Amino acid sequence: MSDDARQAEKGDPALGSAAQWEPPAADPADGAEPAAPKKRKTLLQVERLAKFFPVKQGLLGRTKLVRAVDGVTFYVRSGETLGLVGESGCGKSTLGRAVLRLVEPTFGRIVFDGKDITPLSQAQLRPLRRKMQIIFQDPYSSLNPRMTVRAIVGEALKIHQLASSRSEEEAKVEALLRRVGLRPEAMHRYPHEFSGGQRQRIGIARALAVQPDFIVCDEPISALDVSIQAQIVNLLLDLQDEYNLSYLFISHDLKVVEYVSRRVAVMYLGKIVEVAPAAALYDRRHHPYTRALLSAIPVPDPERRRLRILLEGDVPSPIDPPAGCAFHPRCTRAEKGKCDVESPPLSELEKDSHHRVACWNPYV
Repeated sequence: MSDDARQAEKGDPALGSAAQWEPPAADPADGAEPAAPKKRKTLLQVERLAKFFPVKQGLLGRTKLVRAVDGVTFYVRSGETLGLVGESGCGKSTLGRAVLRLVEPTFGRIVFDGKDITPLSQAQLRPLRRKMQIIFQDPYSSLNPRMTVRAIVGEALKIHQLASSRSEEEAKVEALLRRVGLRPEAMHRYPHEFSGGQRQRIGIARALAVQPDFIVCDEPISALDVSIQAQIVNLLLDLQDEYNLSYLFISHDLKVVEYVSRRVAVMYLGKIVEVAPAAALYDRRHHPYTRALLSAIPVPDPERRRLRILLEGDVPSPIDPPAGCAFHPRCTRAEKGKCDVESPPLSELEKDSHHRVACWNPYV
């Protein structure tokens, strides 16, 4: 941990108080697990998660913190998809990697399948790796160009000892390739010999090899041709139904997120500002940022028009975020003395609605 991070933990006013990072109890008003009876178990519970990156600035090299993820709380139930949307640079991908401990969180708590994995060492975390996987945005850079498809997909089987012999390993790789829509003879070829869509199928097969329960889909279709995107999305949905997979689906494509997700969380400058069931969020957008973001979705009916909301100004720097609500410098509903002073909590507008918004003056 950097010196600045230690100062933040001790309560340096310039970096934030350690008290705000205390893991909360499961409180519906803070985006945690609802108290209502649930049919599916909670597979992943994230509480007050933060990831700060130290950077040096100026001639004196003074260290400041980039608040990439700034106190995020959410949950994902078994077999469901939580969509995560927001502008580029808002911290979506960093959040996905922090949840998997691919980058180490600065503060917060991650509970996976009832076990707090935050304090675990990498050695202690290794057995859980097979239950938590990731599909990357760029299918080419995420595959080793010097390895054949058989070695890429079979590597995880070796690491986790899921095949007792070479022939069993090869049979499992072949079955995985068939399941994602590739021919078995593809296992003897290299990544550069495939199209972008085929490489993404290889990445999906690699993630499936260890029989995971939870997969972070980090912009899995953004690097693909439009004609291929629907095929990959439908493949992911079929696999979810077949294997009861849970997804954190990160994307900037709002229509795709609406299509694949049971619930959607909207992220702005490292924080979740609104989270709700997908149908409710796209129908009733309470946060001003959510309204602006979703107003960009094209309407297929030419007789219907949607007012496009254009935000003024640029996204503030995560190195020096504004006081109070991070969105207030670009918000037309901001109240001076309130929105620019105090950060709003993520809370329900209506009891048991499961629709939560972090705004002092939301649309109702």
